[in-house]
Amino acid sequence: MRSLLVSATIAGFATGAIAQSGSTTLAMTCAQARGIVASRGAAVLRTGPATYDRYVRDGSFCVLMETARPAWVRTADVAQCPVGSVCRSIEIDNGR
Repeated sequence: MRSLLVSATIAGFATGAIAQSGSTTLAMTCAQARGIVASRGAAVLRTGPATYDRYVRDGSFCVLMETARPAWVRTADVAQCPVGSVCRSIEIDNGR
């Protein structure tokens, strides 16, 4: 499991480097942005000049103690394109 997590982390950094040098979702159609996430399963997309995030097809691309939450980005043709999800930490209710 640990090697899988390390591999996923390394892959995320490599993908992030590519995403930072490429075009933003502002230059893509909604279908293009959705297609990238759907075909790769997980992809880092630039959403503006200095903003980006890792988007996933489903929760199987999140690590332990994370859950997939729906995400929308602005694209060239749609103000709120549902590209997939983002992985976020699971909030644990400790009774407080």
